[in-house]
Amino acid sequence: MPRRPTLSAVTPWITEEALRHPETLAERLAERLQVGRRTARRRLDELVDAQWLVSTGTPRRPRHAPGLLREVVRRYPLAGVDEHTAWARDFAPCVALPAELARIAQHAFTELVNNAIDHSGGTQVVVSMRQTASHLQLLVSDDGCGLYVRIGQCFGIEDPTRATLELAKGKLSSQPERHSGRGLYFVARLADVLDLHANRHAFQRRTWDGGRWHATRAAADRGTSVFVGIALDTPRRVDEVLRSHSLQGDGYAFECTRVPLQLLTGTQTGLESRAQARLAAERLARFARAELDFDGIDAVGHGFADELFRVFARAHPGTALVPVRAAPRVEAMIDAVRRDAA
Repeated sequence: MPRRPTLSAVTPWITEEALRHPETLAERLAERLQVGRRTARRRLDELVDAQWLVSTGTPRRPRHAPGLLREVVRRYPLAGVDEHTAWARDFAPCVALPAELARIAQHAFTELVNNAIDHSGGTQVVVSMRQTASHLQLLVSDDGCGLYVRIGQCFGIEDPTRATLELAKGKLSSQPERHSGRGLYFVARLADVLDLHANRHAFQRRTWDGGRWHATRAAADRGTSVFVGIALDTPRRVDEVLRSHSLQGDGYAFECTRVPLQLLTGTQTGLESRAQARLAAERLARFARAELDFDGIDAVGHGFADELFRVFARAHPGTALVPVRAAPRVEAMIDAVRRDAA
């Protein structure tokens, strides 16, 4: 006797089927599940009760439409796919989002799928988007070499934590002639949560704790997977987030960044050395303003502070280094170094 299909086996495609076959969904469900019409109708009733579908019409001639909960899952060969067509044809029609959130969703979708196309070196990408009662969730997974392997190949950075630090700064791209290194940086800042999984390492950025990056348990050991979660009532807007990184806050130039310095620390490692400072300062000369985020750091060594706020500052006067969320002892050390440099 065949096993009764679970709801989770149906939800990845029921939204699309409801849009395509609103008046004959029972027949379509029976065909896909290889069950009888009565079983298919019972399953439709369960989907209505679970808010995956809305049913109108009469019992004899029901009409179904997508409900509060929606999901689309698609697999694409990377050769020949383009992110705009995938969004416009397969995903945008299946979700019901406020206009500003729809733009964020399109922005995140197209940036992440294009990253898989241009950078992964893989053969396929799987994209899943789910709309719940409170959130939009997007997962983009490719079967390529993995983000951290690619960064190691292109930049000689073998440590995934340090690679994440460079990603967190922005303007890091393995194809600088085609990309400016803005995509993942701004997707992370448009999302409430972003999970990055690659090469048996994973990091998460959460807006609600100030945008700190946390190491977390890796979900995959091959390719790259990026998960994005956004509240349906998010106050963020694409234009506002983009403009907030221009120097005057009113343009679209990527002139300002924030450096999460806790990625240079560990349980037995603080910010003490000039070598750590040079890692923190790597590529900051590309920005007009760099906020150095000391969140979670109680103190720093003189060598670290001197290398950043005297040595780097003198060598790169066009880049303003701005400490943020600094503890009193950190502020005191920075002030002492700046007084010595004056």
